[in-house]
Amino acid sequence: QEQLVASGGGLVQAGGSLRLSCAASGLTFSSYHMGWFRQAPGKEREFVAAISRTGGSTFVADSVKGRFAISRDNAKNTVYLQMSSLKPEDTAVYACAAKGRPILSDSDRFYDYWGQGTQVTVSS
Repeated sequence: QEQLVASGGGLVQAGGSLRLSCAASGLTFSSYHMGWFRQAPGKEREFVAAISRTGGSTFVADSVKGRFAISRDNAKNTVYLQMSSLKPEDTAVYACAAKGRPILSDSDRFYDYWGQGTQVTVSS
């Protein structure tokens, strides 16, 4: 059974940092591109960052560029999202996702498996 479990969320003041983790099980982790998405109350799900199978390629949304970074450790079956200089508008539920098809993507409809999400709240 494929499973993605996100952790590391919490309450942080504006300007602070958090590192999210997403542990995968039940799938061949190194065969999947990984992505992070977020959804704020009353808003649509939004792409945050993606990383290729080997970690050699990454890209992030313009809204978080220069503040967030995605990485992965295939030996630990884990993908990370390092978030710094957090802003109140970063408040959302952050979820990781796995994409088995070849091309790295920022579209949630191409991802095959999803984690349950972790809440990030940034206070002003």
